[in-house]
Amino acid sequence: MSMKYKGRGNVREYIMEMYQIASKLKALKIELSEDLLVLMVLILLPAHFNQFKVSYNCQREKWTLNKLISHCVQEEERLKQDKTESAHLASASKDKGKKRKHENEAAKGPAQKKQQKDSDGCFFCNKPGHVKKNCTKYHAWRAKKGLPELLKAK
Repeated sequence: MSMKYKGRGNVREYIMEMYQIASKLKALKIELSEDLLVLMVLILLPAHFNQFKVSYNCQREKWTLNKLISHCVQEEERLKQDKTESAHLASASKDKGKKRKHENEAAKGPAQKKQQKDSDGCFFCNKPGHVKKNCTKYHAWRAKKGLPELLKAK
């Protein structure tokens, strides 16, 4: 009886499944009252039903399982309507009078970008003329650390 409603499917199916489990327990001579079943369903509802749970607890009237189902379905519909779609907008500040490196790269083709990366130099030792995977200092450092050797590019 510790199954939680995870928001998949609808809440009516979840409550009916709980009811079926309770009826199977009744066949095994373990009877759960309807009030207890209603409370268990409410307890196992997810956090976005918290406002609904509070409103149930504030009233004196106890619901039947059918009334709980109808109220839960209404609440589920209300939550779906309240859920708003959102998109995140990102913008970049414009540097006055400065050209960005990536703006220049966008105008170049892929072959020119590769040449520019090679001319920038090694990311490990910061010396121009080679890249990190061909750097002798990098391979010596990996060997010192006990890391496996990389395949060197030609």
